[in-house]
Amino acid sequence: MADVETVVVGAGVIGLAIAAALAREGREVIVLERHDRIGSETSSRNSEVIHAGLYYVPGSLRAKLCLAGKDMLYRFCAENGVPYRRCGKLLVATRQSEVERLEAIAANADKNGVEGMRRLSAEEAKSLEPEVTCVAAYLSETTGVIDSHNLMVALEGHLSACGGQVVLNSTVTGIAGPDAGDDGDFRLTILSAGEASQLTARSLVLAAGLGATGLGRMLDYPSDYRVPQTYFARGHYFSLSGRAPFSHLIYPMPDGAWLGVHLTLDVAGRAKFGPDIEWVDSVSYEFHDPDGARRSSFEREVRRYWPGLPDGALQPDYVGVRPKIYRQGEPVADFAIHGPQAHGIDRLVALYGMESPGLTSSLAIGDLVAGMLR
Repeated sequence: MADVETVVVGAGVIGLAIAAALAREGREVIVLERHDRIGSETSSRNSEVIHAGLYYVPGSLRAKLCLAGKDMLYRFCAENGVPYRRCGKLLVATRQSEVERLEAIAANADKNGVEGMRRLSAEEAKSLEPEVTCVAAYLSETTGVIDSHNLMVALEGHLSACGGQVVLNSTVTGIAGPDAGDDGDFRLTILSAGEASQLTARSLVLAAGLGATGLGRMLDYPSDYRVPQTYFARGHYFSLSGRAPFSHLIYPMPDGAWLGVHLTLDVAGRAKFGPDIEWVDSVSYEFHDPDGARRSSFEREVRRYWPGLPDGALQPDYVGVRPKIYRQGEPVADFAIHGPQAHGIDRLVALYGMESPGLTSSLAIGDLVAGMLR
């Protein structure tokens, strides 16, 4: 008999949402987290935006889970006291050559069933945000921001209330699949405080974000299935010294997989700009701008839509790393949520490439994975 019914590896927002969904169904759940606190990687180093679902390919998991997750997330925040603001965002074309792209995004949003999209002239945009300069815009009324830390604390609370738990400082160093023994359980080797231990589980969920590929490759698969490769994309954020003269988020036109240097507001109204995108071979959270070139690039990008940005107002803030399952220059890949039909191992769900809109989609992803294991 297994030590625990279900183990979830990774206590980011998606892992916690999955664990809470499973625990609500009456499952015994343990979440293993290699760091000393929950959500210390991608989940706490992002823009904290509740996305409307504008950019994603119609019919994709990104699109469907974002739209479902957005509504679930607003309800969850209201019911659990998680700070959030449904502030809306302006998607702006800053030159005439960008208007075609602006309209294409709006058409894509319509295909996805996004509500609350309103076309604005330059004058109408300026009436909403006097500091903004653009030739045309769309207002996305359902976009918002959230306190991601408090969201994760609330999810952990739901898990605990249903009898589950998060075990910190626990690194999974080995996984043996259910075919390795006659009991059909997963066998995990865990390193904690310098000591190795064993844990068996009937079901296993890999929701480890940046470390998902390494964990997935610990298993032997009964087919020619290949674990998706994770590529790391660093993004720097600058904060604004002083209060921003904006009440909405401001997003320029995207450039491929990059949404541009956008302006976001946290739940307290503090403004931050970013992220940029830098493809790297390893994970590092060091803010790198030794000669000020990054700050200058940010100022140039921001002044496309906010010409009044004061000199020296941008301050280095933080760095996030996004787990992508496509290389620089390749088309944006969909979420990879792989169950037995994909890889051939019963009672295993593995998630790869869970970047934006993973935060927005987290509760919907939790329900999806719970259904896959039901």
